[in-house]
Amino acid sequence: MSRQFEGFELYIATLVADGLSAGQLSEAADRLAGVDCAPGAWRWIDAGQAADLLFVSHPEAARAALEGAFAATDVIVQPEAGREKELLIADMDSTMITVECIDELADYAGIKAEVADVTERAMRGELDFAAALDARVALLKGLEESAIDRCLAERVRLSPGAMTLVRTMRTRGALTVLVSGGFTRFAEPVGEQLGFERVIANRLEIAGGMLTGTVTKPIVDSGTKEATLLAALAERTLAAEATMAVGDGANDLAMIRRAGLGVAYRAKPIVAAAAAVRLDHAPLHALLWAQGVPMEAWVR
Repeated sequence: MSRQFEGFELYIATLVADGLSAGQLSEAADRLAGVDCAPGAWRWIDAGQAADLLFVSHPEAARAALEGAFAATDVIVQPEAGREKELLIADMDSTMITVECIDELADYAGIKAEVADVTERAMRGELDFAAALDARVALLKGLEESAIDRCLAERVRLSPGAMTLVRTMRTRGALTVLVSGGFTRFAEPVGEQLGFERVIANRLEIAGGMLTGTVTKPIVDSGTKEATLLAALAERTLAAEATMAVGDGANDLAMIRRAGLGVAYRAKPIVAAAAAVRLDHAPLHALLWAQGVPMEAWVR
């Protein structure tokens, strides 16, 4: 630690961008100085892509001064102590994968627009999640079970950087849990492919090779996600500060607020406003830079 910072609680502002320049970082340090954050010198994590600026006060002011100041740049502000996390809890749909599975599945039934509208409203927090899920699943009654496998093969794609994030954190000793308000028939293969240690999701009910239009209760919802995080903390005897939660929709809010680093990934406005970190531009592997892990240590 530099003598400049002895006796102070340290914070870090991590800037992530494709083509990040020394000039931008110098300007960022000036912006921090302008809001009394007492910044030190900046340092590269990976040259041209991610860098840290240490400072000693007013983290909220630092975030406000830096977010939006540079084009296509994500900013992560957090305490320096404990920045590498020991627990990752992540949402699946529109977070670890690029689509909402229920909307894509509905397309095979010819009702994607109707279902997608309800999904969007639920993710914005305008509808009760459990009731909205029941209503959408009911519309799928009679759809052939084979549509699930077709949808998985034809529509489901991993989000950029997701596999690198999960596998690197797990290799470094973190517990990784995928907890989804979606369905096990998607979440289990996705979780296995990404390298998650555990997968929790809803179970579609099927009879005679057809979807019954129902889902097994209790539904995996916001409360389940929060409870999963708290149970993992107790199991591993971790402080909340040792956790990272990543999601995009209103049903992710509770776990995001509980986590030491709560991340809104390409998120709905209600989530982006509440999360400590917004990841709007960079791939998910940027969350390794947020933990100070350079590319040479990533598991690809």
